[in-house]
Amino acid sequence: MISVDVENRSGTDVDESGAVELAGRVLRAEGIDEGELGIAFVGEDEMRGLKRDHLGIDEATDVLSFPIDGREEVPAGVPRALGDVVLCPQVVGEEWRWPLTHGLLHLLGYDHGDEMEAREQELLA
Repeated sequence: MISVDVENRSGTDVDESGAVELAGRVLRAEGIDEGELGIAFVGEDEMRGLKRDHLGIDEATDVLSFPIDGREEVPAGVPRALGDVVLCPQVVGEEWRWPLTHGLLHLLGYDHGDEMEAREQELLA
């Protein structure tokens, strides 16, 4: 089972249940049936701080991913900690599905490029 913890610190209404549903669908399509995932919706200031602290770029962005286990083997009995995807509704706007999918694929080891873009399009079709 995939366990998803959603936190909304953005000050904006977001479709939390839709995010959980999409995350489960993307992860299952990628062969991940068990694991723990965090999704956080944050405001622009928090997102700017995260990007500055982790990537050295002082600007807000739509999505950041913080992978933990990804597709790596985990010991028997230890739950897979996929990591966290952080979204900024003020940057994303109404269309949060692509950034969430993008962030999830980064958790699973995808890098920017044609393969990742093709997979995003396939998953969102």
